[in-house]
Amino acid sequence: MATMDEPLYPIAVLIDELKNEDIQLRLNSIRRLSTIARALGEERTRKELVPFLGENNDDEDEVLLAMAEELGVFIPYVGGVEHAHVLLPPLETLCTVDETCVRDKAVESLCRIGAQMKEGDIVDWFVPVVKRLAAGEWFTARVSSCGIFHIAYPSAPDQLKAELRAIYGQLCQDDMPMVRRAAASNLGKFAATVEQSYLKTQIMSIFDDLTQDDQDSVRLLAVEGCAALGKLLEPQDCVAHILPVIVNFSQDKSWRVRYMVANQLYELCEAVGPEHSREHLVSAYVRLLRDNEAEVRIAAAGKVTKFCRILGPQFAIQDILPCIKELSSDSSQHVRSALASVIMGMAPVLGKDDATEHLLPIFLSLLKDEFPDVRLNIISKLDQVNQVIGIDLLSQSLLPAIVELAEDRHWRVRLAIIEYIPLLASQLGVGFFDDKLGALCMQWLEDKVFSIRDAATNNLKRLAEEFGPEWAMQHIIPQVLEKINNPHYLYRMTILQAISSLAPVMGAEITCQKLLPVVINSSKDRVPNIKFNVAKVLQALISILDQSTVKPCLVELSEDPDVDVRYYANQALEACNQMMMSS
Repeated sequence: MATMDEPLYPIAVLIDELKNEDIQLRLNSIRRLSTIARALGEERTRKELVPFLGENNDDEDEVLLAMAEELGVFIPYVGGVEHAHVLLPPLETLCTVDETCVRDKAVESLCRIGAQMKEGDIVDWFVPVVKRLAAGEWFTARVSSCGIFHIAYPSAPDQLKAELRAIYGQLCQDDMPMVRRAAASNLGKFAATVEQSYLKTQIMSIFDDLTQDDQDSVRLLAVEGCAALGKLLEPQDCVAHILPVIVNFSQDKSWRVRYMVANQLYELCEAVGPEHSREHLVSAYVRLLRDNEAEVRIAAAGKVTKFCRILGPQFAIQDILPCIKELSSDSSQHVRSALASVIMGMAPVLGKDDATEHLLPIFLSLLKDEFPDVRLNIISKLDQVNQVIGIDLLSQSLLPAIVELAEDRHWRVRLAIIEYIPLLASQLGVGFFDDKLGALCMQWLEDKVFSIRDAATNNLKRLAEEFGPEWAMQHIIPQVLEKINNPHYLYRMTILQAISSLAPVMGAEITCQKLLPVVINSSKDRVPNIKFNVAKVLQALISILDQSTVKPCLVELSEDPDVDVRYYANQALEACNQMMMSS
C-alpha cells in the first residue's frame, strides 16, 4: 500500500469498503464520497468515481439511499454545472430500484441537479433521462419520471415540449395504478410550468381522465391537483373546469376521496373567491359535514371556521350553523373534538349578538362533553370568545368543567388544564379566581404525579406575575408555606421548588422575611434529598439576597455526612464566591 500512488489510495479504500460485507463500512464509504472526490480531483471523479457508483447499484437500500442523497450535492466535485450531466446516469439507475424511499431521494437529487443545469444541457442530457424513465419497462422507472417533468419542460424547445406533454398524458393513462398515482400527485408541479393555452386544453384533459379513474387512490390524489390547478387557472376557468369536479368528488363512493375534498375545499374557495364559493361549494361542504364516515366529518369540522370566514356571517348562520349544532352532539368523540378545536374562532366571524345567540349554547354543551379532549379544546381557545362575548356569560358553565378536568384521572388532562390556568386567570379576573380556582392551584402541589407538581409550581409563579406580589403575598405564600410540614418528603421538595420559582417575582424583601426562614429551617430535615434541594434553592436565591444570610446555612450543609448534600452545598458556595469576585 505504501508504494501505491497517493491519489489512487482513496479510491482503492472506497472500492474495498464498498465491497465489504459489513453494511456499516459500505455506508461510511458512501458518506465519505465528497472527501474521496476532493482527493481524486474533478476529472478523475468524473471518469472513475461516478461510473463506478453507477455500476454499484445492487446494494442494500440503506446504502443506495445514502448514495442518492450524496449525488444530489456532487456538482462542485465534478467540475461545476457544465459537467453536472455526468451525475445523471447513476441517479437514473437509482430511479428504477424497488425501494420507494431510494427512488424518491434519487428524484429529489435529479431535480436539484436539473435546477442548476444550463438550458442547452437540460435539452441534451436531462430530457433524454426523462424520456427513458417514462418509457421504462418496469413501473418503478415510470413512477420516478413523473417527478422530474417540471424540471425538464421549461427549457425544452416547442416541439420537445409537445412531446413531453404527450408522454405525461400517456403516464396518466398507464396500466399500473402506481404510475397513475405518481402522475396525479405531480400534476400540479408540471402544470405550473406549462403555458396557459395548453393548461386549459391538454392539462385539463389529462386532469379529467384522472378524476374519473377507477382507483380511489388515484382520484384522491387528483383532488390535491384541484387546489393546485385552481390557483393556476383564471377564476372563470376554475369555476368552469374545477368546481364541477369538486362537487362530484364530494359525493364520491370512496370515503378517502371525500376526506381529501374536505381537507382541500378551503384552498379551492380561496382560489375561486367568496361569491362562487357561496354559489357552488356550500352544498358540497354541508354534505361533507353530514357524511356517513366519521373521518370525513372530522376533516370537514376542522375547516368550519375558515370556511365561514369566506362565506360571511349571513351564510354561516343560514347554512353552516345547523350542521355545527348536529356535530356538537355527534356520536364520534373525535368529530366533537375537531369541532371544539376550531369553533371558538367563529365567534369573531359572527359578532357579539349572533355569537351569544347561536354559538354560546354549543360552547356550553361542548364544555359539558364527557370526553376530556373536547372540553380541553374549548377551554384552550377561550380568549377568542372572551373578546366577543365576554367572560361573564361563560364563567358559570366554565367553572364546573374546569373543576372536573382538574381532577381528571388522566394526568395528562390535569397537566393541560394547569397550563391554561394563567390564561383563565387573566380573563376571569382576580376576584373570580380567588373564589373559585385558588384552592385547585394548591391542590395540584400535592398531586401523585411529579409532572403535575412541577407544572403547579410554574403555574404559581405565572399567577404571581399576573396578579402581582401583593396579591401573591396574601393568597399564595401563606398556603404554600403551610405545606412545608407535609409528612411526605416529595411534597416538601415540591414546596422548596415553588419557593425557588416564586422568589424572583416576590422580590428581595418578601423573600428574606417570609421564604428564606422556611428554606433554612428545611436544611435541618432528616431526608438528604430535601437538604441538597435546600442547597440548590439557596444557590438560586444568591442573586436576590445578601450572601451573608445564605452562606452560614451552606457552610453547615457542606459538612453534612451525605455526599450529595456536600456536593450541592459546595457548588452553591462556589457560586457565592464567583458572584463576590465579579462584583
